[in-house]
Amino acid sequence: MNGYVRLARELAFKYALANAVKFGGKAKVEAVLSKVFAEKPELRALARSVVSVVREVVNEVNAMGLEKQKRILEERWPSLLERKSGEEVKGLPPLPNAERYKLIKTRFAPNPDFVLTLGNARPAILSYEYARRYRGKFVLRFEDTDPKTKRPLREAYELIKEDLRWLGLKWDEEYVQSLRMEIYYKYIRKLLSKGNAYVCTCSYETIRENRVKGVRCEHANLSPEESLELWDRMLEGYFGEGEAVVRVKTDLKHPDPSVRDWIAFRIIDTSKYPHPIVGDKYIIWPTYNFACAVDDHEMGITHILRAKEHITNTVKQGYIYSYLNWEPPEAIHFGRINLEGLILSKSWMRKGIEEGAYESWDDIRLGTLRALRRRGIVPETIWEIVLDVGVKPSGATIKLANLHAINRKYLEPTSDRYMFVLDPLRASIEYDKELKAKLLNHPSYPERGFREIVLKPVNGSISIYLDGRDADYLTSGKEFRLMGLGNVKVIGRDGGVILLKLASLELEEAKRRKLKVLQWVPSKGNVKVEVLKANWTKPPTLDVIRGLGEGYLVNLRPGDTVQFVRFGFVKVEEVKDGYLKVVYAHE
Repeated sequence: MNGYVRLARELAFKYALANAVKFGGKAKVEAVLSKVFAEKPELRALARSVVSVVREVVNEVNAMGLEKQKRILEERWPSLLERKSGEEVKGLPPLPNAERYKLIKTRFAPNPDFVLTLGNARPAILSYEYARRYRGKFVLRFEDTDPKTKRPLREAYELIKEDLRWLGLKWDEEYVQSLRMEIYYKYIRKLLSKGNAYVCTCSYETIRENRVKGVRCEHANLSPEESLELWDRMLEGYFGEGEAVVRVKTDLKHPDPSVRDWIAFRIIDTSKYPHPIVGDKYIIWPTYNFACAVDDHEMGITHILRAKEHITNTVKQGYIYSYLNWEPPEAIHFGRINLEGLILSKSWMRKGIEEGAYESWDDIRLGTLRALRRRGIVPETIWEIVLDVGVKPSGATIKLANLHAINRKYLEPTSDRYMFVLDPLRASIEYDKELKAKLLNHPSYPERGFREIVLKPVNGSISIYLDGRDADYLTSGKEFRLMGLGNVKVIGRDGGVILLKLASLELEEAKRRKLKVLQWVPSKGNVKVEVLKANWTKPPTLDVIRGLGEGYLVNLRPGDTVQFVRFGFVKVEEVKDGYLKVVYAHE
C-alpha cells in the first residue's frame, strides 16, 4: 500500500507541476487525477487514497509560485515543460517564420463591451499556447476606442480577466488602448505630415459613394500642412461629430471598397457617450485598424492569431506598416467556431440581456464562458476543443454532444453519485424491522467509501419515494432492486401509494436474476432539489425541474459537481437547510 501511495505522489507531483505551468501557476485536481490514472490504471483500485494524495500535492504545488514550478519541472521533467520549437502537435502547426524572431510575442485583444464567449476562447488559448510553446510572451490588450457604437462596459475589463484566469491563462503584459491616445495622435501626425493621410470633411454618404466609384475627394489633394492644420482644429473641437475624419491613402482600385482610403480617426461626442475609463477627455478616437496596427508594432507582436473576418483588416493595417517602414507581424487567420444550439453572437446576447430575454452573462443558454462554467463545463474541456480544432481556415461547429462527451471525461472520475427522484411517487415497504442502505460514493472506485441511510418502520412499513419516470414499470407483480437496499416486489396500490414487499437483501441474487435497479429517497430526511436546465429548442428555453434527493446532499458546497443517478451531472449553486439548487450540465 505504501509503495502505491509513493507512486501516486510522484506522478501527482509531476503532472501537477505540468498542469500548473500550463495554466498560469494553478493546477486542477481533476486534470492531474486523470493523468495519474491514465499512466497507471492500476491505481484506480485505490482511488479514494489517490484522490486524497492528489489534492494534497496540488495544494502543495499551487503554493509554490509559477517560477519555482517552472524551475522544478525543467530540472526533472523538461519534456513536459516545453515541446520543441516548431514541433507539430494535433491541430497546431509550427508558427510561420518563427526562426526570424528572437522572441515570439502574441496577443489577445478583446473589446470590453461584453464578457468572453467560446469564440473568444479560441484566439486567447491559441495565442497563449503558442507563446508558451516558443517560450515567448503573451499580451492582453483591451481594445476600447469606440465609446459610441461598441461601448465598453466598466465591469467587463475585470470580468474578462476573470474569464482568462478561469481558463488558466496568465499574461505577461497588459494594456488599455483608451489610456494610449497620445501615442495614436503622435503617429497620425506623422502620416499627415508625410502626405499618407488627410483630413476629410465630406459626409459619410459622399465618402461611401466615392469609394464605390474608386475616386478621391478634393481633400486628398490638401498639402500636409493644410491637413495638419485641420487635424489641430479637430482636436480643438472646431468640428462636430460626423463633420470631419482622417483617412489613410490606399489603393483606390482595391477590389474591396472598404479598403479604399479607409477612415483612421473620427469624432465622437463623449459628452453624450462618455468613456468608462477616460470619460470625456477625448473627442477624436482612432478606429480599430489604426490603433491595432500601432499597438502591434509598439508592443512587438510577432504573430497575430485571429478569425478570417479580419483578413481585410490585415490588408488595411498593412498600409500603416508600409508608410512607417515597420515590419508587419505574421497573421494567421482561422474560421469561426460555433457551438450547436448556443448563442455566440455578442450583439445578440447583449441585446437579449438588455431586453430581459436572458438573465445575465451567465444565463446557461448562452455561449459565454461564464455560462459554460456555471453549467459545470471545465476549462480543460474548452482547451481540448480549441486545440483539436486548431488554426484551420474552415469554420467548425461543435456539437453539444461532443462538448458533453469531452467534459464527462473530466467530471466522471471525481463526481460522486447521489440518488435523486423526479415527480416523487410514495411507496411503502411491508417490513417491521429497521433497514440500512449502503451506497457507494462512486461505483467505479469502491475504495472511495460509502454512505448509509437508516430506514425505520412505522406501523409495520417503511415509507420511501420512487421516481415518477418509473410509474409505468411499477405494476403489480414486478420485481426490482432498490439501489443499495434490497430486492422488492410490487404487491399492489393503496390509493396513490405503491405497496412493496421485501423479498431479500442479497445483491448477488439481484445480479443473478438481472433485476432492474431503481433509485429512491427516504420519505424523511430527504432534500428538496431544484434543477435549472437548458432546453435546447430554437430559441433555447429554461426549465426548472423539481424533485427530491437523499439527505447527504446537504453536505455539498456551492461549486461542487456531482452526478444524480439516471439523471446526469449537476453543479451545485445553493445549499440551504433541506434545499439544494443545482444547474444541469449533461448526462
